[in-house]
Amino acid sequence: MHIKSILYQMNIYHPSRLVPEYAARCGDRIAMRYRDYTDGQWKGISWKELNDRIDHLCAALLNFGIKEQEKVGIFSQNMPECIVSEFSIFSLRAVSVPMYATSTTSQIEYIVADAGIRMIFVGEQYQYDRAFEAISHGECGLKQIVIFDTNVRLQKNDDQSIYFKDFVHKGMLLNLQDSVEAKRSKCRDEDLANILYTSGTTGEPKGVQLLHSNYQEIIRVMDIKLLHLFDKNEVSMCFLPLTHIFEKAWSLYSLSRLIRVDINLKPLDIQQSLKEVRPTIMCNVPRFWEKVYSGIMEKIEAMPALAQKWVFHAVKLGKRYNLDYVRLDLKPPFWLSLRYNLYRVSLFTILKKAVGLENGKLFPVSGAKLSDDILIFMRSVGIPICYGYGLTETTATVASFDEKHFSLGSVGSFIDKLQVRIDDNGEILLKGETITPGYYNKPEINAKAFTEDGFFRTGDMGYINKEGHLVLTEHLKDLFKTSNGKYIAPQSIEAVLCNDKYIDMVAVIGDQRKFVSALIVPAYEELKSLAEKLGIPDLDADKLEDVLKDERIYAFFENRIRMLQKNMAGYEQIRRFVLLPKPFSVADGELTNTLKMKRNVIADHYKDEIEKMYL
Repeated sequence: MHIKSILYQMNIYHPSRLVPEYAARCGDRIAMRYRDYTDGQWKGISWKELNDRIDHLCAALLNFGIKEQEKVGIFSQNMPECIVSEFSIFSLRAVSVPMYATSTTSQIEYIVADAGIRMIFVGEQYQYDRAFEAISHGECGLKQIVIFDTNVRLQKNDDQSIYFKDFVHKGMLLNLQDSVEAKRSKCRDEDLANILYTSGTTGEPKGVQLLHSNYQEIIRVMDIKLLHLFDKNEVSMCFLPLTHIFEKAWSLYSLSRLIRVDINLKPLDIQQSLKEVRPTIMCNVPRFWEKVYSGIMEKIEAMPALAQKWVFHAVKLGKRYNLDYVRLDLKPPFWLSLRYNLYRVSLFTILKKAVGLENGKLFPVSGAKLSDDILIFMRSVGIPICYGYGLTETTATVASFDEKHFSLGSVGSFIDKLQVRIDDNGEILLKGETITPGYYNKPEINAKAFTEDGFFRTGDMGYINKEGHLVLTEHLKDLFKTSNGKYIAPQSIEAVLCNDKYIDMVAVIGDQRKFVSALIVPAYEELKSLAEKLGIPDLDADKLEDVLKDERIYAFFENRIRMLQKNMAGYEQIRRFVLLPKPFSVADGELTNTLKMKRNVIADHYKDEIEKMYL
């Protein structure tokens, strides 16, 4: 039977019933895998085993006294236990509250207090230490810590923590299956499933409420968009944090469609994981593809001039084949098809194998602006990036590329049955079954977040082009105006500059200033090579600040920036900049847990450097 027919016959189960249903039907089929760091091998968890683990944990949670719609925290990096815990929480009609693995103690205390959390699951030592600090303060209401990693060292005075395996073992000893099934039978689509706390770029975090019906609707609309892609052998790489709505919704969709999910446990191991797993599907953010692109371009630039010319000719031909013909559902000329297929099985396959992406069928990307140059390059060599747009408040996807006829420069067509309106200020307003019912415990913010007729204010600006596709222009809160009255969209400028291999991060400055300036974080590995070429020896951390003040280095970046922004309007162009000796970081409060810039914090930390640019 064709996969399209199979998927049409697949139900959209409430998450509490999804795993039991597939365990009964698929039994020993592998549902997900993870790398076991004791032997370096990827270990599989079957649907039956996953179901057993969920049932045992459900019993343990019942024994603890978890009530219907009670909030339970999950504070961990990606681990199989995260998925087991969330499905168990759902099965008891409780609410999962995920927290980013890099969250600070104060952030955890805020979320725990705001959501009224008594129990929290934690991953490794860092998360345990933060949770224990929170519980030690005794003011947030936290009573129980359940620890995934048995290597975590407990505090001497800790009598409120237990290892996950011991907690689950208690559940295994209890005869509570009937009670678990009774709870599961009471689960409803309209129940609250998650509270996902936003990163808070401009203020304190807000808890986005998502219902099970929100997730079920996103599964339905994804079926419509993606039915042409999948077969029974698909593998989805889980890389983004499961706290992130994009990964959370995508992994749930994958499991609901019997797509195996391989979990990358340690973010720094992603390159190795890709080469070992060679996934067909992986959702990600533009930052990942910027790194892939830079890596590929670095390898190309290291080739002899003749080889470089050959590669860029192949990419140009690939662009014509994939974007000028296939994208528009036109038949390419015979000679073009012949030459493209020669490159496809040779050069392009080598490029894709080098990063573990040669089996790719779909790589959804969202979360920030993606450079057109990167998108065109990846599509040209046959890496199927599917650009889109979504928010936590919209259960991820609002719009995305279709298989054919997507518009370059847009984020694609809207999902089914979503109502869209662009207000007089250019803000995108949305209404539909994937939209949050509101923020938890925030009635005043909710009143501002929705129009009188129920449309959600996204905070993003854009327009609908003649093809009916959404084009994003800027995040409303990021938009600023110079003292000359010119509106500046900093993200667009930053995206252009970050295409350059010598530039890692950029923060554009200019609100109420006479001109646009920038704080620039160089790509330090590339900077080291540059310093050697310029005759600046022994570049190390101790000398980095002095090296960045070297006139030769500054002149080099000045020329690069001039070249990169030549197509920008004069008032958008960066006139002055400062090279920074260290990157913006989560630890310093300059980035959110999703790596979005907190512009007000960055401006405060570098106020002296900024003021000097305007003297």
